Amino acid sequence: MFYQQIVSAKKEKKKQLAILIDPDKVDLAAIKSLSEKIKQSPATHIFVGGSIVEKDIMDELIMGLKKHIQLPVLIFPGHPSQISHKADGLLFLSLLSGRNPEYLIEHHINSIEMLQNSSLEIIPTGYILIDGGKETAVQRVSQTQPIESNNIDLAFKTAKAGEYLGKKLIYLEAGSGAEKTVPTEMIQKISENLNIPLIVGGGIRSKQGIEEAFKAGADLVVIGTAFENDPNFFN
Repeated sequence: MFYQQIVSAKKEKKKQLAILIDPDKVDLAAIKSLSEKIKQSPATHIFVGGSIVEKDIMDELIMGLKKHIQLPVLIFPGHPSQISHKADGLLFLSLLSGRNPEYLIEHHINSIEMLQNSSLEIIPTGYILIDGGKETAVQRVSQTQPIESNNIDLAFKTAKAGEYLGKKLIYLEAGSGAEKTVPTEMIQKISENLNIPLIVGGGIRSKQGIEEAFKAGADLVVIGTAFENDPNFFN
């Protein structure tokens, strides 16, 4: 259902925006005020998760958000331990830019018992890490190297291979707190050659950055660090 909404928005050329919430950076006591800030934003989705999540608050966090907000909540997991049945769906991420089998298939295998009888909508997603100018948490945890930001051809071929493998979404990621965003030339090349929705995130710190990603062809843009640092970002 939620995937079809993203596909429909792409067909209708409606751009979408997700706010990524890292459980380790959230105070549960502040969920209501955080929710109000999200409701004042143009967000269409909420993503919850991260490369490393040490706080065991996924269920409480998601229930708190859903109590105040009607937006779909999708898990953006870095590990099977982040799966919560309280969410609406899960981006089933496979790190296509790396060659670490744990992030290509192993974590997925380990999550099957949790997912098989779940009501979560599971969305197969090709996750592609692009060099954002600094080592990111994704890089450290996955022990993989990102695709160089000037290697547009490799990024395109990786994304297209993901589509041919049956991924329903492609997610281009510069990494949390990246110094550089995914280049617009790369977004455009991939967008023009994909038949599935394209998500872009990492290092976007301004409304102009969001608009540039949209104009280049992103169907859904993700904002994380910028919103964490300034909940009034969209005001």
